[in-house]
Amino acid sequence: MTPENLLITAMVLPLLACIACVLLPKQDNLRDGLTLVAAIALFVTVLAILDAYNAGQVVELNLWSFQPGIELAFSIEPLGLVFALVASSLWILTHIYGVGYMRGNKEIKHARFFACFAFAIFATMGIAFSANLLTLFLFYEFLTVSTYPLVAHKETPEAKAGARVYLGILMSTSIVFLLTAIIWTFVLTGQMDFTAGGILAGKIDDGMLAILLALFAFGIGKAALMPFHRWLPAAMVAPTPVSALLHAVAVVKAGVFSMLKIGVYIFGIDNLAATGASTWLMWLAAFSILAASIIAMQQDNLKRRLAYSTVSQLSYITLGVALASSMGAIGGGMHIVTHAFGKITLFMCAGAIYVATHKTEISQMRGLGRAMPFTFIAFGIGALSIIGLPPLGGSWSKWLLMVGAADANQQIMIGVLMLSSMLNVAYLLPIFARGFFLAQQDDDGAGWRERLSEAPLLCVLPPCITALSCLVLFFYAGEIQAFLAPIVSGGS
Repeated sequence: MTPENLLITAMVLPLLACIACVLLPKQDNLRDGLTLVAAIALFVTVLAILDAYNAGQVVELNLWSFQPGIELAFSIEPLGLVFALVASSLWILTHIYGVGYMRGNKEIKHARFFACFAFAIFATMGIAFSANLLTLFLFYEFLTVSTYPLVAHKETPEAKAGARVYLGILMSTSIVFLLTAIIWTFVLTGQMDFTAGGILAGKIDDGMLAILLALFAFGIGKAALMPFHRWLPAAMVAPTPVSALLHAVAVVKAGVFSMLKIGVYIFGIDNLAATGASTWLMWLAAFSILAASIIAMQQDNLKRRLAYSTVSQLSYITLGVALASSMGAIGGGMHIVTHAFGKITLFMCAGAIYVATHKTEISQMRGLGRAMPFTFIAFGIGALSIIGLPPLGGSWSKWLLMVGAADANQQIMIGVLMLSSMLNVAYLLPIFARGFFLAQQDDDGAGWRERLSEAPLLCVLPPCITALSCLVLFFYAGEIQAFLAPIVSGGS
């Protein structure tokens, strides 16, 4: 199969899964089985694209040319390929988990749920492989629209209100800010292609460049940069598989991926460093990192605590762009990977706890670790990766970001990252400790083995696999760093 056909296949497979879900609303086993096959096939296809890229083949696809410089086109580069690998691999595990959760929790309208989920993966592939700003924008909007029904899935007044906040913030920021930034970029340069080293150098003065960067930064609402972050906690009314999709597989990762890709291929790392246009963004990212962590510490609802943790962790990647150093950008790319596996582990564990016990508040989880040891051990491993403790993958991305801050001569940012890790300890590890080291409030004196009550296997196995992946990533971080290095080959 030619590289172009592989690219088409990667786009079509999620669409076929979406159609299968729509056509098979009552045949649960067949529908879910076909979707799993599509997810596995997508991951294999992305691996084949990786092989073609490593063999030196140029993988490009121009679907439609509206006029010179305005095209619907796709291409392969390291950052997008890493994002596609993360999203396609986690789709497999998230689908398995979703089947267990939806059935175990007796949720409604499974077919609609999995159809929207598959379409969101289609949109994610389009974002990952976008060759220009127009293509990125179209699939960015597809992702927003397709995930709105997922947020509102429970159809309760609370779910509908949360979904309106979700859709309102993401659509308004993208149309008002992001689309304006894209049009301005095209007027300045006559093109929208993602180009090594960027396309804006010498096209705009330094002050206006900072304003253009602000339009992009706030227009990419999915990056959850403060003050446009409220949609993320509001979306926690959705079923937990949706939270996993939002936080690890697609939505927020699409946001910070877009931020990083635009910073590297539109603005250019050298250009940002020379003009200082991203200095303000660096300080805003630092504020978001710390402020969101402090808010997370005050949340008793587990999913809301994890949501504010995500707001904080996403700003690590924005900070990587704003540092305007090569190592900062690579650290940001690495954090897309390590945070995805760490955070999806935490959300899957939260969902497993809910399926098994219907407990949502951290204060209710005393002693649950002895009843659900696999779930809580997986949670502990994911938490330690988010904190950045070796030998887990999250330690490398935080280290590279600190090196990037040192390269940019921003010692205060090193302090921000270190303080953030301590705050991570403060709001994540007590959950694990409460589960194992405090007695259950309704403790009847029986031993924990007699009270073992894990969620169904399909809800427990996926977070155990992603927790193990956090460990594996520690030993393969060097390969990921080397693969990402070409994105900043012309950087500072």
